Amino acid sequence: MVVNLTHENFEEEIINSKTPVIIDFWASWCGPCQMMKPVFEDLSLEYKGKLKFAKLDTEENELLTMKFGIMGIPTLIILKNSKEVGRIVGFNTKENLRQKINEILY
Repeated sequence: MVVNLTHENFEEEIINSKTPVIIDFWASWCGPCQMMKPVFEDLSLEYKGKLKFAKLDTEENELLTMKFGIMGIPTLIILKNSKEVGRIVGFNTKENLRQKINEILY
C-alpha cells in the first residue's frame, strides 16, 4: 500500500512512523515518474511491514519539496527515525531499486 502524502498528514505518516519510510517525490507531467509508479507500487507489496511507501506530489507540496532539497524528479528518499539515510534519483527498474533499498537499509 502506498500512502499519498500532503502537508497535513506528513507528520502523522512520516515523522511518527515506527518503520523506515521511502518517499517518492513526483509530478504528473514527469514521464520517468509515471514509469516509476508501477515499480514503486509493486515493491510496496514486497516490503509490507518492513518499509512504508509514500508518494509526494511536488506540485501540490512545494514547501516539503524545498525542505528536502529536491532538485530533480523522480527522487526517492529513505528515512529512518525521521532522518534521511538514502537518496535515489531518477528512474530505476524494480531489480535495481530493490538492490538500492537493501543496500541502504540492511
